[in-house]
Amino acid sequence: MEPRVHAGEIVLINTLAYRLGPLRRGDVIAFRHDAPTTETYIKRVVGLPGEHVEVRDGAVTIDGRALAEPYVQFRDKRSAPAVVVPPEAYYVLGDNRADSDDSRNWGVLHQADVVGKALAGIWPPRSL
Repeated sequence: MEPRVHAGEIVLINTLAYRLGPLRRGDVIAFRHDAPTTETYIKRVVGLPGEHVEVRDGAVTIDGRALAEPYVQFRDKRSAPAVVVPPEAYYVLGDNRADSDDSRNWGVLHQADVVGKALAGIWPPRSL
C-alpha cells in the first residue's frame, strides 16, 4: 500500500470513519480476514456493492469501464473471474498487485470485517 503505508509499519487506523460516512472507491482500509487470526490486513477498495468487477490481464474494469489506478506500482498480468459485489461487501486489491493476496484469491470482503480507514504508517518514523 505504498507510499502511504510500508510493509512492517505500525499503521494509524481511524475506526470511526465508516460510522460517520460510507466507504469510497480508492479508500485504503484495515480489516480482519481468515478468522480466527488476530492480524489486520490493509488493501484498497476498488469495487462497491452492486458493481460488476472484472480483472483481466491485470486491468480492472468496473461496470465495463477501465479503472484508472495511478497508485499501483507493481502490476501483474493475473486475471480473476468477473463478480457482482453483493450488498454490504467490497472488492479489495493490494497496490502491489504482483505480490498481493486479495479479492482475486478469496473473493469479496464483507463490511462486518472492516476495522477502519488506514490513514498512515506511524512507526518506525521515516527519514525525510
